[in-house]
Amino acid sequence: MHDPLNFQSAAFGSGAHPWFTGTMDRSDELRSRIARLAAGSPRPVWIDGMNVFATDRVTEPLGSTTEPVFALVVQGAKRSALGEHIFDYHAGQFLVVAVDLPLTSQITRATPAEPFLAFGLPLQPALIAQLSLEEGPTEVRPHDGPGIATSDADDRLLDAVLRLLRLRDDPREASMLAAGVRREIHWRLLSGPQGALVRQIGQAGSRLALVTKAVEWIKTHFDRVIRIADLADEVGVSVASLNRHFRAVTAMSPLQYQKQLRLQEARVRLMAAPSDVAAVGHAVGYDSASQFSREYRRMFGAPPGQDAVRLQTVPTVEE
Repeated sequence: MHDPLNFQSAAFGSGAHPWFTGTMDRSDELRSRIARLAAGSPRPVWIDGMNVFATDRVTEPLGSTTEPVFALVVQGAKRSALGEHIFDYHAGQFLVVAVDLPLTSQITRATPAEPFLAFGLPLQPALIAQLSLEEGPTEVRPHDGPGIATSDADDRLLDAVLRLLRLRDDPREASMLAAGVRREIHWRLLSGPQGALVRQIGQAGSRLALVTKAVEWIKTHFDRVIRIADLADEVGVSVASLNRHFRAVTAMSPLQYQKQLRLQEARVRLMAAPSDVAAVGHAVGYDSASQFSREYRRMFGAPPGQDAVRLQTVPTVEE
């Protein structure tokens, strides 16, 4: 049984990280504030539009659909996988997700002495579009990879995150200043090393916007049979163009994306009802129990019922 107060006392940790150089006061305060806000909760805590999380244990890989977000690790380390693409990030680094993606994530470094601590903020397309418009024409190298990336956080970005956390101490100031600090964080991301990826979130005609529209349609129909021609018509492009753009952003085809959604949703439901395998398979769109079991085992390495029972005994984190 973990002690919630341990997060507060352990948040300062004894290990040194490269990003601490010259910034000990700020890094200590970031860890302490996130630990206090997250203390006592085994799940991410949403507060005033931001997310904080703490755990003193490494966790089992678990899949979920992650919406556009900026996620900063202030202590420990985490791994997120998109198909064959692996993203490892640790203290002083951040992850940017630009479109709803079915990620498999796990905490890879966490101890009672130095718990994993992280901060998250949803990315707002309208705000990114406004900042891009105010910035005016600028030369930006296009982002050709998937809609997810990691980078080191610079001092200005860390300062903005810390100021947003400090506003929790004064509701009156928060009501007046929080929106401005969130705007600054978006600007720091837009003008930082992943600016090209973040910029696409606010561009209505970008490849990312096209894929976002397709993803929303798939999420609405994930438990039904999908015809790619119907999806292409919905998005307003050819089947070939849809497949090309979709694979570039998500690292998978639309039908593979749908399968990921189905199986990840099934796994989460089975954690709550491990004995109801057939009903869960049907609920996520499988008419054939054998096909459901076969595809589930291929993705997670064990049959649904066996995997669900095992998940009852290991630490997991749902995004």
